[in-house]
Amino acid sequence: MLAVAGIELMQKVQTPRDVNLEDKRVLIRVDFNVPMDQEFNISDDTRMREALPTINYCIDQGAKSIILVSHLGRPVGKNPDFSLKHILKRLERLLGKTVVFADDIDSAKSIQATVKNNNIILLENIRFYEGEERNDEALSKELSSLCDVYINDAFGTSHRAHASTYGITRFVPHKVAGLLLKKEIDSFAKAFSNPLKPVLLIVGGSKVSSKLELLNNILDLVDKIIIGGAMSNTFLKALGCEMQKSLVEEDLVGEALKILEHAKEKKVKVYLPVDVVSTDSLNAPKEIKITPVQDVPENFMAVDIGPASTKLFAQVVRDSQTIVWNGPLGVYEVSQFSRGTFNIAHSISDAYAFSLIGGGDTADAIDKAGERDNMSFISTGGGASLELLEGKVLPAFEVLDKR
Repeated sequence: MLAVAGIELMQKVQTPRDVNLEDKRVLIRVDFNVPMDQEFNISDDTRMREALPTINYCIDQGAKSIILVSHLGRPVGKNPDFSLKHILKRLERLLGKTVVFADDIDSAKSIQATVKNNNIILLENIRFYEGEERNDEALSKELSSLCDVYINDAFGTSHRAHASTYGITRFVPHKVAGLLLKKEIDSFAKAFSNPLKPVLLIVGGSKVSSKLELLNNILDLVDKIIIGGAMSNTFLKALGCEMQKSLVEEDLVGEALKILEHAKEKKVKVYLPVDVVSTDSLNAPKEIKITPVQDVPENFMAVDIGPASTKLFAQVVRDSQTIVWNGPLGVYEVSQFSRGTFNIAHSISDAYAFSLIGGGDTADAIDKAGERDNMSFISTGGGASLELLEGKVLPAFEVLDKR
């Protein structure tokens, strides 16, 4: 099975514990792509906190210098709104240490040459360099000149072959996975390589198209699948339900039916909503109704799973030993339509199961439900976790040293 084979291969990566860091220049590719408001206040520093174990380990091992490299957003040119200067104070507070900011690679080199040992340097947004996303060889060499040891601890960008996640590894003698990167892959291995059964996949979100490869590839690895969110509308339409104004990917109705048939052949039980919360307007609802899936009112749209579906899904959760969840089950951002997603989060919290959460929206929903601390593992990478579930070997893992 490709998914299991790929995960087991990625598990073999070396970590900072496999190399001598004393008096070495270390470059850590971190993921500090954190959400901020218009005044640049950080609303969620989870990704920064998750990087602390690797940074602190390098400090404790006597690294000569530690350069932190990250992206922030998708800037066009050197847009100051996306400068990593906005996160510097929070980073210093989390580390309890002074962090020197470097505007560019040349500045980082100068700081390395003049500042005493054990200094920590934060390089300006790596996506200010045009060559980053093109995996430019010249930029990769420039970055490699900053370090003796390269550590990738940015799981959220590990599905991208960029200069700072892929190209740099060609030019450094030691390239290893950070402690967070290793924890991520070990958690996916626990869910799929030798899991406690039955294994349940909960999949939601807005579109079937974004999860099509996942659903086709994961049937050999799971025992049960719950499909919710707007993507369930396409499956319900495939089964003959008139979904009215609900979001439906008409061109994928046939594909949805094939997935259901394939699941039946594999003896994987698929659970779809039996009732839905629907409304006449998402932004300014005048009417909200709960109906069976076959009876969505004319000119209404389904925006959440109904109470009967919630009870059904909660029972499926309780009967599972391993639970993987990717995608909310309704428009949880609107309080009237968040109940289904939140109740499933509570059910997973109460289950005696290993729970792996993937995807930024799902993690955000779990935060809003107040259940973050009650999940076994919440992945820091949305796109990367989805590609892992699809059975792909992530490019950033391919180029790291293996045991």
